[in-house]
Amino acid sequence: MADNSIPELTLTPTATAAVPELTLEAVPTPATPAAEPQKEEVTPVSLDEDLLTEEEKQAVANFSQKIDITDSNLVLNYGAAAQKSVASFSENALASVRNKDLGEVGETLSRLVLEVKGFGKEEKKGLAGLFQKQRDKLALMKEQYSKAESSVERITQELENHQVTLLKDIAMFDQMYELNLKYYKELTMYIIAGKKRLAEVRAGELEELRQRAETTGLAEDAQKYNDMANLCNRFEKKIHDLELTRMVSLQMGPQTRMLQNNDTLMVEKIQSSLVNTIPLWKSQMVLALGMEHSRQATAAQNAVTETTNDLLRKNAEMLKMGTIATAREAERSIIDIETLQHTNEQLVSTLDEVIAIQREGAEKRKAAELELGRIEGELKQKLMELRS
Repeated sequence: MADNSIPELTLTPTATAAVPELTLEAVPTPATPAAEPQKEEVTPVSLDEDLLTEEEKQAVANFSQKIDITDSNLVLNYGAAAQKSVASFSENALASVRNKDLGEVGETLSRLVLEVKGFGKEEKKGLAGLFQKQRDKLALMKEQYSKAESSVERITQELENHQVTLLKDIAMFDQMYELNLKYYKELTMYIIAGKKRLAEVRAGELEELRQRAETTGLAEDAQKYNDMANLCNRFEKKIHDLELTRMVSLQMGPQTRMLQNNDTLMVEKIQSSLVNTIPLWKSQMVLALGMEHSRQATAAQNAVTETTNDLLRKNAEMLKMGTIATAREAERSIIDIETLQHTNEQLVSTLDEVIAIQREGAEKRKAAELELGRIEGELKQKLMELRS
């Protein structure tokens, strides 16, 4: 269940958030709402207080008043706790994916197919094989059935173990998703509080220093104004770093759901094999033995030619059934193309937003650079006027 409590913001560098502890216990979570179709025109997200609740807005307002951008250590560690939490979360997510090998599930299913396909096939003994007694063939089928049944039971147990592991992973991804939402909200509040404080400083203290420098014409006043402007720019870059970390957290949301969806699809495939395919194959093998008994009772006195024709027809039918079943299983897709298209569209949309945000940041920094150049020129001009 999502944590609705307001993230606690801190200016203390040592008060970092603990590394999230991921568990494998299932936690009930609300169903993920279906994604709306992607629109052609993407509306940029405005990172302001409209994203917060009233309680969060008040918390941000109170916290922003504690920010002192003249404190170098404070600026250096501003939001560092949330950034470390996102970094630890990313490492845990990567470790989870790296330690899981879904290829084992595919190998298990392939072995199951091979075991069942081998049932009912006779050993090649040349022309003499055509005259093999029917009771010898029945004994061979019983031996093959016993071997196939044992192998199927063992593979079934392996599939059930894989299913349990995947179900635990699905529950773990739910917890990871909720943790990521918490980090994302915390970063959002740090960014909004920082921007709020930065705007107040630029409109207040920085503007007062500028007016004083223009009024007095003293170099030291101009230097104070320049120093404060540099501090504002430095804090703005720190906020920009937090925005990049927030974007990483934002991307982790759809990536986590995509991994969870892959596990869910595999669980469904295993469940289908356990509930439908394997019982069906077992019943077909038993049916084949029963059919063999019946065929022997009615064909015991037939001539060798008639027996040979019956065997050829039966083998042809079994070959057709095995070939069709194998072809169908081989053509069956593990992941629907629609699912891949949907996840790709979500990631493309996310990347477009990242590019837009980065482009906007670059434009702002260029504008700030031009403004700094103008200020420096204005300072030099004032200093020259003092000497004239």
